[in-house]
Amino acid sequence: MKILVVEDDPKISSLVAKGLRENGWTVETAADGKAGLQRAQEIPFDAIVADVMMPELDGLGMVIKLRSVGISSPVIMLSAKRSVEDKVRCLRAGADDYLAKPFAISELLARIESVVRRSLPAPEVQRIEADGVELDLLSRLARREGQRIDLQPREFSLLELLMRNRGQPLSKTQLLEKLWDYSFDPQTNIVDVLVCRLRNKLERDFDRKLIHTLRGVGYVFRSDD
Repeated sequence: MKILVVEDDPKISSLVAKGLRENGWTVETAADGKAGLQRAQEIPFDAIVADVMMPELDGLGMVIKLRSVGISSPVIMLSAKRSVEDKVRCLRAGADDYLAKPFAISELLARIESVVRRSLPAPEVQRIEADGVELDLLSRLARREGQRIDLQPREFSLLELLMRNRGQPLSKTQLLEKLWDYSFDPQTNIVDVLVCRLRNKLERDFDRKLIHTLRGVGYVFRSDD
């Protein structure tokens, strides 16, 4: 996922961005509402995290302008104010959620996942099953032979992509284009690292391998029976 963090406090902005990136998400930052509004109009974001009190244009004004120009990306407002009135004001302006400072990064991650999930249309296919692996696309849960496999968002997306193309090799370039920005260097080993993490979680307790490396080609999901 691609997230825009709009926060004028450099320390908070850096902390939030670091936490989101560690969760496997792509993050851009803006130092005020005016810059955030401009960036959100230039490229689409899966979600926007914005402080309420900022110079140039505050978070409330930013979300009002976003909605007025038809940008529907989910917005989570951050604020030191905890009153019901402040929360209601932001929600009525067009924000999707409100989180009072100080907050735990884990709670922010969960709230982002929640607002993004609510904003997505229900997939035509809600469940994918192959070779004993089951993916629930609504709850974003993975199981193998009934055993839950805890995956990070990008690990889940990689497994979903491989399973949707079961038996069909996917190149590293294809995976980069689907899971990351096009700006990534095709020579990077970021795909190999992600595949390694997914393999470790998906295959360590099972004898049968499902994700195979095809030298010079890429990766393929299939049973080795």
